[in-house]
Amino acid sequence: MSTAIENGRVGQLGRENIPHAVEPEMTPFVRAIGKLIGLALLAAIVAGVIEGMRSSGGVVDALVRALSTTEVGFAMVLILLGSLVEGFGYGLSLGTKWPYTRNIVILMLRSDPEAAHRVVATLVGLLALALAILAPGVNTLSGLGLIVVTALFGMGTLYVLAGKAPSLVHGTHGLLAYGVFLIYLVNLAYPGMNFWTYLGSIGALHALLLAVFLGGMTTGQRGFGQAIGAFVSPQKASQWTVAAHVSAALLLVATLGWYMPAYPVAFYLAVIQVAVGFLLFHSVNLKPKDPGILVAFHQGMVLSMSLAIVLVWR
Repeated sequence: MSTAIENGRVGQLGRENIPHAVEPEMTPFVRAIGKLIGLALLAAIVAGVIEGMRSSGGVVDALVRALSTTEVGFAMVLILLGSLVEGFGYGLSLGTKWPYTRNIVILMLRSDPEAAHRVVATLVGLLALALAILAPGVNTLSGLGLIVVTALFGMGTLYVLAGKAPSLVHGTHGLLAYGVFLIYLVNLAYPGMNFWTYLGSIGALHALLLAVFLGGMTTGQRGFGQAIGAFVSPQKASQWTVAAHVSAALLLVATLGWYMPAYPVAFYLAVIQVAVGFLLFHSVNLKPKDPGILVAFHQGMVLSMSLAIVLVWR
């Protein structure tokens, strides 16, 4: 039996003994996206170097600034990778074996989004550890703790997709992932600001995170490759979850509208996102195993709204 990887696929010893492994099709489009993700990681590193060089503090301050910038970039890439995993049917490409499996680095280089997701998660954790050591404080220590808990829930999402854990696990994982991204973004944008105090005072983020949580619940409810089904009145759990998610999205629009003109960019993005969400709903029903790039676009809109709220884009 060959153990080599041919045409982007792992040979007999690559996936055959991994529990619940499902090997999706590796298309040129997925490979191209994989290269773009690699460029995004490189851009995050370059941005960190530039920020470090611009720092007016000492060596440690410059290093912390550089690592913080790269950490925000990596956290964004990690969230996008999670959406690519869902969008192209790679949720169980490595089965329920966690955190690593044989040939994971090779799989990542071959543009497997799930393999890349786990490797980038490791990089995010290592940067968080370095920041906690170099600049111990409420934000850096909380960020490191959130990453550990997020990783554990990430393991749980595999069992959600395999039908062995509740969708609550998937929703919580998404919520925690955004918590990691936001804590490092706030720490970078507002040095000295206690993240938890900031989060408690920003109502727009509460509405956004509720929508994120229910979006993760929606993915978890439908499991791996299951359609939700068109409906007018919800008839099953996945449809009730979609209805709750849509309600949360409308609540987000209403909340941002209430705060106008504080967050104009976030408001208009939220309005557009409602339309994108309906398109994604139909895409999931048409191609439940791999609804496509629209999943990543939907997630990218949420990241953009998060940036618009925290950085007060106008």
